[in-house]
Amino acid sequence: MILSSNGDARERLLARLLDAFEGALPSPEVSLREIATRTETSHALLRYHFGSLPGVLAAMLKAQRSRDNESLLEAARDGTFDDLVLAIWRAYTRPEQLSRIRGFFHVVGLAAYRPEEFREFIDSLDDLTKVLASLAEREGFEAGEALTLATVTVAAMRGLLLQEVLTPGALSEDAVALILRMGKERSVP
Repeated sequence: MILSSNGDARERLLARLLDAFEGALPSPEVSLREIATRTETSHALLRYHFGSLPGVLAAMLKAQRSRDNESLLEAARDGTFDDLVLAIWRAYTRPEQLSRIRGFFHVVGLAAYRPEEFREFIDSLDDLTKVLASLAEREGFEAGEALTLATVTVAAMRGLLLQEVLTPGALSEDAVALILRMGKERSVP
């Protein structure tokens, strides 16, 4: 009999979590026991592999964002900087994404206080920024300027998403269009 490693067991458990919540994220108010019941596992196993409820949320978010990024990166292959920004915005402002967006800001807040416990999650936050920077370079921006443009664009979108969580329905694509216009006002060689 071949026993799987802890990493494989963790990945299988993470896949069960993702399936059980069907792309959504559990509320931070639910307990590990409630999550364990829904995934037909034990809370002790969740605690062993993820440490805590925030650990479960961070692992689920990282995996969900990784899946999202695969789709978004496919769209970016032949698209422009603007195309990818709009695709990101549309992907994360769909109504079914609200629990994930709320969960994202919850985990980010926790990570701000305990970054050492959320290092893997924190390290995954720059994925789309790097792709946007690459697209900006392809469109003629110098590498440093492209990275700055991408960083500011992602930060602005996250700020708009936070505003959308706090004041639902207050935003439209007009805000993202403004972000894109501001980026175009920068000098391109």
